[in-house]
Amino acid sequence: MLPSKTPADLVELGRIVSAYGVRGWIKVQPHASNSQVLLAAKTWWLKAPAPKEGLGALPLAAAAQVVASRPHGSTVVAQLESVTDRDVAEAMKGHTVWVPRTDFPPADDDEYYWVDLIGCRLFGERDGASRLIGQVVDVLDNGAHAVLKVARAELSAEDELVFLQTAKGKPLEVLVPFVAAHVHTVDLDARRLDSNWPVEL
Repeated sequence: MLPSKTPADLVELGRIVSAYGVRGWIKVQPHASNSQVLLAAKTWWLKAPAPKEGLGALPLAAAAQVVASRPHGSTVVAQLESVTDRDVAEAMKGHTVWVPRTDFPPADDDEYYWVDLIGCRLFGERDGASRLIGQVVDVLDNGAHAVLKVARAELSAEDELVFLQTAKGKPLEVLVPFVAAHVHTVDLDARRLDSNWPVEL
């Protein structure tokens, strides 16, 4: 049985890039190099790039049962219960693939899902003291390791974030390598990351 209600904790993990083979399989390009969650999930939620008519069109946030999936180079290929031929699979190109955060397998020790890092406050060092750098707004992959994209911020008197901007009104941001040499403490419960990154950079 497929769930009838869209979960509130969906995380976008990839995008359908093409059909695969002639039996209705699809090819998915994961957003991260580790496709473990896509391969483990038995139900994917599919979102169309825009409402459209025609063969294979799906409503936004439609649940699809995964019959089989496997790695294929840097992609994942899968057979969905609702997709039975290549024409339907081809019509799904551009759909994004989502999985509820609650369905993620537990992360290994000292490993973290990128989605859990977004929203954390990053602290650095200045004059021997811990100071706020800002809030993680995205996580990027440079091929060697993850990089935190941090929106620079200060704390108000009420302990709320005040985001900093340039003179032209653009957000101030800093990129911080997410490696143990720089980010030494991760406390997801407190939504806090501690690093040796200079606050003024």
